[in-house]
Amino acid sequence: MNEPTAAPTALLVMEEERRADVYPPEVLAGIDRLVRRKEPPLTLQELAERPEVLSGVDILLTGWGAPVLDTAFLSHAVRLQAVLVAAGSVRHLTTPAFWARNIPIVSAAAANAVPVAEFTLAHVLLGLKQTHRIAREVASSRRFHRDPDVPGAYRSRVGLLGLGHIGRLVAGHLARFDVEVLATDPVASPETTRQTGVQLVSAEELFATCHVVSLHAPLLPETRGTIGARLLNSMGPGATLINTARGALIDEPAAARVLRARPDLTAVLDVTHPEPPAHDSPLFTLPNVILTPHLGGALGAERHRLGQLVLDELGRFTRAEPLQHAIDPASAASLA
Repeated sequence: MNEPTAAPTALLVMEEERRADVYPPEVLAGIDRLVRRKEPPLTLQELAERPEVLSGVDILLTGWGAPVLDTAFLSHAVRLQAVLVAAGSVRHLTTPAFWARNIPIVSAAAANAVPVAEFTLAHVLLGLKQTHRIAREVASSRRFHRDPDVPGAYRSRVGLLGLGHIGRLVAGHLARFDVEVLATDPVASPETTRQTGVQLVSAEELFATCHVVSLHAPLLPETRGTIGARLLNSMGPGATLINTARGALIDEPAAARVLRARPDLTAVLDVTHPEPPAHDSPLFTLPNVILTPHLGGALGAERHRLGQLVLDELGRFTRAEPLQHAIDPASAASLA
């Protein structure tokens, strides 16, 4: 009679502040039904003080505050079979040494994309009504203008810069409305374009013709600072720019100059570079800038969704089923 196979051993390593949100009791209970979990969970600093604990670990569970999977880490984690990350990008964690081990790594970017897309949709609809601009004018004039001229959500144009997880979700939400969705994404496949039902155009056409433009591109050397004065000045009267991606996509000094000269425009910036902006940054004082601290990303109970994705993937891994959210090393460098 064959002996039953022992459950793999897992270790949870992440920052303590967000751990209970990402891995709530019901998710931990599900994990404990699948693996033998080393307790207590560790922070990155605690792991650095006790790296020998990795020697018996088969599965690394992590999230924000994850260890870098470099040669030093891997020299201790000799049994490591999988890494499951309850957060978005894994680009800063992975190294050539890690990819050389052919260890699967899962990202919960798809789960984190959900609240970002919802936040974006809300601001797209507000932008089509030019709510922020009109609210500024009401406060300034202390009177209501009758029948303001706004595009509204009927046959207006919304532009998406990037069709990754979040861009595709936003496009899906917008498909329920009578709006035309345009997108700029140099690496989008014909299948992605067909599935999302968007029209691919140049960045120049996107900014010049859309009533609202929302940024969802990854931060790469070729995308850093590409949203500058030329594109912003081309936006139509009362247009809205939304950035929930990376602050450094925007040339912020140039953007501040345009926004100061164009009070009709509105910029909704949920990300900046640096974060937070410098104390004397004009982003704090420009009346047509809506500045928020990553409200789009998963907060509070929304983070449970990330841990649930990890739990679902852990179940597939222990059952030797294909993982649904594993990162392809060939595309990892282009992810946000």
